[in-house]
Amino acid sequence: MKPLAIFGGTFDPVHLGHLSVAWEASELLDADVRLMPASVPPHRPAPTASAAQRVAMLRAALQGQSRLTLDTRELERAGPSYTIDTLIELRAEQGARPLVLLIGADAFAGLPGWHRWRELFDLAHIGILSRPGVGVVLPDELQREIADRRVDTAAALCEVAAGNVIDLAVTPLEISATRIRELLASGREPRYLLPAGLFDDFDLLSPYRSRR
Repeated sequence: MKPLAIFGGTFDPVHLGHLSVAWEASELLDADVRLMPASVPPHRPAPTASAAQRVAMLRAALQGQSRLTLDTRELERAGPSYTIDTLIELRAEQGARPLVLLIGADAFAGLPGWHRWRELFDLAHIGILSRPGVGVVLPDELQREIADRRVDTAAALCEVAAGNVIDLAVTPLEISATRIRELLASGREPRYLLPAGLFDDFDLLSPYRSRR
């Protein structure tokens, strides 16, 4: 059964760095990938753009392909966007289908700070989006938790529904959403940092443009 992978974030705005790693992960895992914008991220400031504005940008960015799709459930749920709640919902919907939570290597190193983090392994595999040749130091408690969970092949993720960890070497695009917001606020147009579809409608990027 083809895995379902989940790639979350604020997507404020969605940019080519997000889409590139999600696409590569989809190819490496032979998985469908859902981009899942967070409503109230527990570990960072609230997004600049509203939920509706971020959904509109994602829909524009994802046109013309079917490998990456949009899932808005976290925006429709009240309160902080805890990953554990999302995975519980998806597991109930998907049955025994393998689920893969895609996380950047730096974020994965901070996993012990996540809400009910050990339970995540009961619900999904974790795919660590890593840069080739660049390692990240993991805290001892996380190293102990994953010591017997690492697998080397995507096929291994299809044998069980959850519980494994795999490294996914993806091509890093050094694109910063913060920098994009700064450029737009200063009146510049970061055309080759953002999906082309976001420039088709001037209003899509209006949350970031200067109102002076």
